[in-house]
Amino acid sequence: MSRISRLPSSVLRAAACTGIAALTLTACGSGSGSGTANAGSGSVKVGLITKTDTNPFFVKMKEGAEKAAKDNGVQLVTAAGKFDGDNAGQVTAVENMVASGVKGILITPSDSKAIVPAIEKAKAKGVLVIALDTPTEPESAVDALFATDNLKAGELIGEYAKAAMKGKTAKIAALDLAPGVSVGVQRHNGFLKGFGATDKDVACAQDTGGDQSKGQTAMENCLQKEPGINVVYTINEPAALGAYTALKAKGREKDVLIVSVDGGCTGTQAVKDGKIAATSQQYPLKMAAEGVKAVATYAKDGKKASGYTDTGVTLITDKAQDGITSKDTAYGLENCWG
Repeated sequence: MSRISRLPSSVLRAAACTGIAALTLTACGSGSGSGTANAGSGSVKVGLITKTDTNPFFVKMKEGAEKAAKDNGVQLVTAAGKFDGDNAGQVTAVENMVASGVKGILITPSDSKAIVPAIEKAKAKGVLVIALDTPTEPESAVDALFATDNLKAGELIGEYAKAAMKGKTAKIAALDLAPGVSVGVQRHNGFLKGFGATDKDVACAQDTGGDQSKGQTAMENCLQKEPGINVVYTINEPAALGAYTALKAKGREKDVLIVSVDGGCTGTQAVKDGKIAATSQQYPLKMAAEGVKAVATYAKDGKKASGYTDTGVTLITDKAQDGITSKDTAYGLENCWG
């Protein structure tokens, strides 16, 4: 979920970024997580800071930002953390972008709470800060949020799983993200709400970091703890595919229901192939495009975006359930990312 360029030391990198930012269009990120700002040619600079630059979700987000920058005549500066959870790298990226004179920063926070002081400093200097995908804690720490309703995304797959079980007693495994990450908490709680369950009804809960290999290990651990698991909720599709691998090794892949969130192309194909029963598809390109437009508007007339904008979520499955609104994988593959 590796960055690209790397300078000999973080000290040299920070100095270079701060001192040369006005002369170049190269984004200065957290070590290897930097990109270029050749999208758009206007004098207004917009910063995009993602959790990583390798996760297909954030690759698509960057593509959306690049296109929107060209369409709106602004320059795009990009950076990313070295890994999902690299708050220090994102703080450095924020500081470097502010020093380079960006008008606004779009950020997917790796740590919803720890990034807040850096955001507050940026806002104090007149920079518009918009969170994409992941809310800050508190959400009001940023000027605006463009994101999937992650609680709703979880609810959709929870409702689907409940309907698909058709009254059978559920033994649930929850393959989560990591403690305290708002996206993971919202999806988990949404699933339970949609299913009509509580944490007391979860037979096994494991953190995966959204990683496929960790998802496999987590599923193996859960099967050892509770062999009768028949419903698996996963934070994202890589974790779901890890779970599927573990279940297949036990000959259980056909009798366990796996549901997930994201809607990436690999994950949506896995739904089509029957490895995942359903997923809630979100739209990172739209998040980034709306964010860039908001900064361009702010630069033009001083109008700040505010509040929360829901960028949409759709339940994708080829095994529709009565009373549950969904689209098939043909639609999902036309609108997937990655």
